[in-house]
Amino acid sequence: VQLQASGGGLAQAGGSLRLSCAASGRTFSYYAVGWFRQAPGLEREFVAVISRGGGSTSYSDSVKGRFTISRDNAKNTVYLQMNSLKPEDTAVYYCAADLTISKVLDGGLYWGQGTQVTVSS
Repeated sequence: VQLQASGGGLAQAGGSLRLSCAASGRTFSYYAVGWFRQAPGLEREFVAVISRGGGSTSYSDSVKGRFTISRDNAKNTVYLQMNSLKPEDTAVYYCAADLTISKVLDGGLYWGQGTQVTVSS
């Protein structure tokens, strides 16, 4: 499956952005999908993940209550709604897919190219 992340940009602290991860290739609903991010000089970190059907989600403590992951399997797209953005959310955001949530969290089989999110204070 091929993944294309989009929707990044510049936002002010307290603002919102919505990222999209569009998939093509194999049947998208077979895959759990996660979002990860990497800030300059730091390791990549987990942000959020959603199960194949969308019934199960999980978030990192740093974004819980501010970010929401969702999916529309009919559109082969997973979204990350980011509200109450903080400067520390600045990073390149990547989406990843694999057959289960556990596999996504272990590293994921398929990765998108990343989209830059910059939050100004």
